[in-house]
Amino acid sequence: MLLPKGIFVGINPASGRRPVRYAALDRDLRVVALDQGEIEQVLAFIGGAETSVVGVNAPQSLSKGLLQKTEIRVQFNLPADGRRWREWRVCEFELRRRNIRLHSSPSRKKTAKAWIQAGFRVYRRLKEMGFAPLIADQRGELPWLIETQPHACFTALLGHRPFFRSSLEGCLQRQLALYVEGVDISNPMHALEEITRHHLLNGQLPLDSLYDVETLDALVAAYTAYLTALKPEKSAQVGMPAEGLITLPTGEIKSHYA
Repeated sequence: MLLPKGIFVGINPASGRRPVRYAALDRDLRVVALDQGEIEQVLAFIGGAETSVVGVNAPQSLSKGLLQKTEIRVQFNLPADGRRWREWRVCEFELRRRNIRLHSSPSRKKTAKAWIQAGFRVYRRLKEMGFAPLIADQRGELPWLIETQPHACFTALLGHRPFFRSSLEGCLQRQLALYVEGVDISNPMHALEEITRHHLLNGQLPLDSLYDVETLDALVAAYTAYLTALKPEKSAQVGMPAEGLITLPTGEIKSHYA
């Protein structure tokens, strides 16, 4: 297989006045971009670079009610006439039943939150630019587009649910997970080694080398994009193509995450 020569990008769609966070890795897992800006600015960066895969941290579609169908419910050992999970996308249900907690996507666009609608716009624009949604067992020509879910991605990397995402320990844990995977970022343990009694008493923590959670979410999306192209045996998808697949950075999805 010819290896992609391009970069791998992760995007956090945002709405309103919030900037779009994005990260880009090369094939050696070096960070070639870590920035934020308007969506047009991000798309211009993607279009100007030789981008192989883009991971987007947002749902790619509304719920189409597949879990209302008897034949699909039977596949997942759900009661045919049961009411639970009927409005969920299959990919989100697949994660939730493994104890990866996340919100379900709505079935109507007008009820979708602003950031989800912003994500729809990102997907639409990327498709116009020639990016095709990746179906793992039908790998067409690059460039590809994948849906990622940062909490699920970090859960898959760690093998268990991570600490709360906005906590200090949560950021340390997520950055360390990416560092251990080989992403060329600072070892977060060095920041802890710099903390002294004096720092704590004076309220001055030397944490400049730690990334915030939005940046870490973009990085894990970029890393997942990298795996889908260069190490597909270390990536997996859940869901059904008709409704959207979520890609995870693991070759083996556990049945339960504690």
